[in-house]
Amino acid sequence: MNAEVPASIRERLSAAGVAERDILHVVSSDLRLDGRFGEDWAVATSDSLHIVTAGGIDSLALDRIGPVQVESLVSGGLLTAGPESSRPDDSDQDSANGESANGESADGDSARREANERLLLRFSNSRTRQFGAFAGAVAALQKGDDAPAAEAPREQTCPTCGLRYPDQERAVCPRCIDKRGLFVRVLGYLRPYRRLAAVVAVTMLAATALKTVTPLLSGRVLFDDVLAPAGRFHGRVLEVVLLIVAVHAAGVAAQMLYQRLNARMSVHMVYDLKSQIFTALQRLSLGFFARKQTGGLMVRVNHDSTNLNMFFIDGLPSFAVNLVQIVAMVAVMVAMQPGLALLLLLLPAPAVVLIVKRLFPKLWRLFGRQHRSFAILNGVVDDSLSGVRVVKAFGQEQQEIERFTPANDEVRGAELRTQRTLAMLFPSVAFLTQIGGLIVWAAGGWQVIGGSLTLGVLITFATYSALLYEPMRFMTMVVEFWSMAMNSAHRIFEVVDAVPEVAERSDPVALPHLHGAVELRGVTFAYEPNKPVLHDIDLTVAAGEVLGLVGHTGAGKSTLINLITRLYDTDSGRVLIDGIDVRDLRTADLRRQVGIILQDPYLFDGTVAENLAYGRPDATRAQIVAAAKAAFAHDFITRLPDGYDTRVGPRGHGLSGGERQRLSIARAVLIDPRILILDEATSSVDSETEEMIQLALERLIRGRTTIAIAHRLSTLRMAHRLAVLEKGRLVEQGTHDELEASGGIYATLVRKQRDALDVIGIGAQR
Repeated sequence: MNAEVPASIRERLSAAGVAERDILHVVSSDLRLDGRFGEDWAVATSDSLHIVTAGGIDSLALDRIGPVQVESLVSGGLLTAGPESSRPDDSDQDSANGESANGESADGDSARREANERLLLRFSNSRTRQFGAFAGAVAALQKGDDAPAAEAPREQTCPTCGLRYPDQERAVCPRCIDKRGLFVRVLGYLRPYRRLAAVVAVTMLAATALKTVTPLLSGRVLFDDVLAPAGRFHGRVLEVVLLIVAVHAAGVAAQMLYQRLNARMSVHMVYDLKSQIFTALQRLSLGFFARKQTGGLMVRVNHDSTNLNMFFIDGLPSFAVNLVQIVAMVAVMVAMQPGLALLLLLLPAPAVVLIVKRLFPKLWRLFGRQHRSFAILNGVVDDSLSGVRVVKAFGQEQQEIERFTPANDEVRGAELRTQRTLAMLFPSVAFLTQIGGLIVWAAGGWQVIGGSLTLGVLITFATYSALLYEPMRFMTMVVEFWSMAMNSAHRIFEVVDAVPEVAERSDPVALPHLHGAVELRGVTFAYEPNKPVLHDIDLTVAAGEVLGLVGHTGAGKSTLINLITRLYDTDSGRVLIDGIDVRDLRTADLRRQVGIILQDPYLFDGTVAENLAYGRPDATRAQIVAAAKAAFAHDFITRLPDGYDTRVGPRGHGLSGGERQRLSIARAVLIDPRILILDEATSSVDSETEEMIQLALERLIRGRTTIAIAHRLSTLRMAHRLAVLEKGRLVEQGTHDELEASGGIYATLVRKQRDALDVIGIGAQR
């Protein structure tokens, strides 16, 4: 079932004669039919649909209603059921050509059906995907298919901010997590280095203890016990001075050791963190990257992890050292002279705490704004540099500078606001701390004159108060370290905790050898809620068949390919390969046996051989050469300076479009896929290169299931059958000759292409 049915709903269903064991799919709405907030339910059994509202239960036989569909609205959607006459198996094929079986126009027929359409439930945008899945499951039941059982929820949505996150891993949304919990989670990265952390802690405590003892030796011991005539060690100046030097040297050595060990530990921790971020990015689905700027993601991998590195190397250890040092010094001062120690602490300390408490929330917001502006700036730079060829070709350098300037201004403004706040914080704390030192000299000097305090104790106090200035100043800097690090950790954990929209099931079906049969049943998909790109697509491709996908730009051809390759999952309906839902297949099996040749092939920074073997890293040189020969790429590769070992720059810099395309074909040949996807593979090359690529493709598609998106007739004529998409709907199917003779959308596209070629004097395309 799609949701847990409350006991009250189960009781009402039971009273209406619906047994709990018969319930297959359920979904709950968050709006009443009148648009007010409330909860209604739709419950599907094998032969009935039950709508449970406050007014009662309406039971509908599945074979007496038309298709159950989701109708998208601006602020939500509707679950509707058409009249029985509009069921798919009762429709006439003529309706696909714009005319219904009884001669009515498609628009008139649509209006007639809408008049008889039954409104079942209303819901908000947050329930769009659940209702889409429910409608698809009911549609499958109406067709007599076995609808896939819904998985238990893998994620939950934060009620505060709406972020999806895995409920089995975290009890709190990472975006709304409290700062203390965030800090504890960051400290969790110390777990693999517990022993090293213990050694660091011991050396840190030793260095702090030695640093605390030094002022005591050079103050009270030296002045009161060595230089004073009545002192216990009177006259033993050299011995005490050497002791002071030895203690100081030991403290410096301990400090150097703990800093070195801590740096080693921190570098390893940040290495682990960067690996975890990059691994998480590779795990996430394509939709995640479509919504994110590349520059912002690069900031998370590099800048944010560096902030955490600085926090572990400088911030956290220094905080611990300075905290222990302050506690130790205060303890010594209280033991020596409680009244003077309390006077030193009680006057400036409350003011320091008040300042830090007031400025800390502001700094948190400022560092967050600083990151966002920096991410936007990175995105502008990445966008401009990636498209530098277009910038140069159109002479838009000045426009790019003008586009960069506002983003750079925002970074400057954010940094200025942050630095202004820090400029108020540090001098204020420094002033208050210095006031405390002056109080020690004034009150202590008065006591020395009165004979109630020795000069050695006063000098020791003065030294401690001076030494306390630096730790207390650093404790205010911790606010900056903390804010930067926790902001960075918050953004890093957003990536680490993000749940892939397309995830492999816990018990996937292994299918090491595909036959290549592809079927789409009632597929509906939208990149954004309430904006469907594909509508109820039913399409079958036999194993070994070559299918051409045709349609205007934006008709949904590439989206259809994305669903077959499972770069996205359907909102409703099913994509089957060899009769198995792609959501049930093991991802590695699917990716290994589906080859994709894109319109603009991407080559990585590496050698030609490395690029060819990208999908099959264990391929031998002989296999790589054979694949290149099959793609007619061997000849031009051997003419390169280092042949197959020639390095090609990012995106294949230095190679022509046709050469990159043939390398892409060779890469597909090497993995020997059972299903081949061609996405406008010859759209951007000249006729001679196209002919060579066509020969390579003809070799490649033999015996494979091939789905080709193309507009050129030379490519489409290779297809056994064509499918025409129009505004996300499948409107025509057939061979080239059949569709051209039908006078439909495909015939119009062919005629316009031929007319365009005639106008420029080329004539009919080969």
